[in-house]
Amino acid sequence: MDWPFFGEMCRALALKIFREYDPEVVIGIARAGVIPGAVVASILQRDFASMAITRTETGGRPVVIAGPTRLVTGRRVLIVDETCDTGATMKLALNAVRELKPAAVKTAVSFRTGEFRPDFHALATENFIILPWDREVIIDGEIVMRPDYAVKLKELGG
Repeated sequence: MDWPFFGEMCRALALKIFREYDPEVVIGIARAGVIPGAVVASILQRDFASMAITRTETGGRPVVIAGPTRLVTGRRVLIVDETCDTGATMKLALNAVRELKPAAVKTAVSFRTGEFRPDFHALATENFIILPWDREVIIDGEIVMRPDYAVKLKELGG
């Protein structure tokens, strides 16, 4: 995915949300959900905050490392992440936000990639997605494609 397509996904997602829900606060799940969350919040002209949840690549359980702001208490909240497969991260985020007693809370993702059904998504797909901000890393002082992505693309024939 490139940056222009990412922008289109955020606009589509924001429009779907606008038509059905009026969040007062948008919470982006760090790391990758912060970027679409901030863009959606900006389009909707709403407050934005983030929370951080670790996701191990070895299948371990996600853990909240920085919880949501108390700004959510008594307000309508939208939690945003980039993708959602099993829903483990989103369910953990939902529980953390609900502990702070929001008036309402709904979920949104740019890409619905698995069995979990968020309240809103821009696109449902089973394809492997490389986000524009997540494509490259610095290794030995050089900007290169993430090694795990390079391996996955080779496996997929790309």
